[in-house]
Amino acid sequence: MKKTGSIRIVTMVLVLITVVLMSGLTSAEEFMPLSGEGKQIWIGKEYYFVYSFNKKPQLGTSILKVELYDKDGKRDTTLKITGDSGMPSMAGHHDSGDMVLQNNKKGDYLLPVNVVMPGDWEVRLTFLKDDKPVFKGSIPFHV
Repeated sequence: MKKTGSIRIVTMVLVLITVVLMSGLTSAEEFMPLSGEGKQIWIGKEYYFVYSFNKKPQLGTSILKVELYDKDGKRDTTLKITGDSGMPSMAGHHDSGDMVLQNNKKGDYLLPVNVVMPGDWEVRLTFLKDDKPVFKGSIPFHV
């Protein structure tokens, strides 16, 4: 009896420790759900951006375009933007991994999004100033 009770207590303590550790990791990685394509999304008072896909996401590769502007409405490319895509329900199985968005000649930030199967997908963007995150947002979509 005493041995079984001790095992239960140890098991409960381990579960509690795991929950506490996992909740700490989750809160550090929170991404704000973003409003729809073509809408201004503000990053503090200094910047805003607009995003769009070159075509409705479907099986294959779509290109996410992010246009960054300063508070006066002038195009800006001073922030670094990283992004990754994947299926939240299958975390780690179809994830692209974190990539730096590349600028084209117009100053658009571009990210290829490779959709390999139907389902719920998400693109997560991190905006960095001086290599420090200033904004994190997610774009959920369904294929």
